[in-house]
Amino acid sequence: MTSMEIILVTLVAAICGMGSVLDERQTHRPLVACTLIGLVLGDLTTGIIVGGMLEMLALGWMNVGAAMAPDAALASVIAAILVIKGGQDKGTAIAIAIPVAAAGQVLTIFVRTLTIFLQHKADDFAKNANFRGIEFCHFAGLSLQALRVAIPTFFVALVAGTDTVTEALNAIPEVVTRGLQIAGGFIVVVGYAMVINMMRAGALMPFFFLGFVIASFSDYNLVGLGFLGACLALIYIQLNPRFNQATLPVASKKELADDELEGL
Repeated sequence: MTSMEIILVTLVAAICGMGSVLDERQTHRPLVACTLIGLVLGDLTTGIIVGGMLEMLALGWMNVGAAMAPDAALASVIAAILVIKGGQDKGTAIAIAIPVAAAGQVLTIFVRTLTIFLQHKADDFAKNANFRGIEFCHFAGLSLQALRVAIPTFFVALVAGTDTVTEALNAIPEVVTRGLQIAGGFIVVVGYAMVINMMRAGALMPFFFLGFVIASFSDYNLVGLGFLGACLALIYIQLNPRFNQATLPVASKKELADDELEGL
């Protein structure tokens, strides 16, 4: 990798690290992070493909209460670099992403533990109405999250594409890499189940299973299935009384009074 590519990749990694706590632009999601890495490394197509694969894997990775989810940002950035510049197969991205995400989870817990000091310091600044101090604490915590992803990415970018990385990845037994890929497939199913359970949309389950049937017994691609799903959604909304309650005109007080007199 050239010096400019290393700088750009490290910058993207910092943005993804900040996005993991900001959540506003979703830059930490695999589809966004891998696409940005592919853009700066000159292989946008591979970045999108790897991001799409990892997005399915990370669908169920979410923070529940005090439990920290695996780090999707670090896993996405490093997996994309190793696939694009390390010459690894796209299927290997899952095997790379799972252990990296677990390592990123440990780093996330460590960094969030450090930011407790900044939170207490911000409370002290707030008592003294020191707004600059509060802003400093905010930006310091955000910078730690950026460095959490940027520093490992920088070292990986330095050695990406070298014989050392290739030999290290090839030295991993096939039973391990294949096992991680299968485990990644299970995680996708669990992620879907968690999302569907949170939606609690039992009335839409027939459409869910219908989609699997159509995808299995037809030659439709994702674009065709997408249009079909959109049409079914519009038909469902139009036919469901919940979304089409007739609005009756409100009778005036005079009309109601006349009706009552006629009834008498």
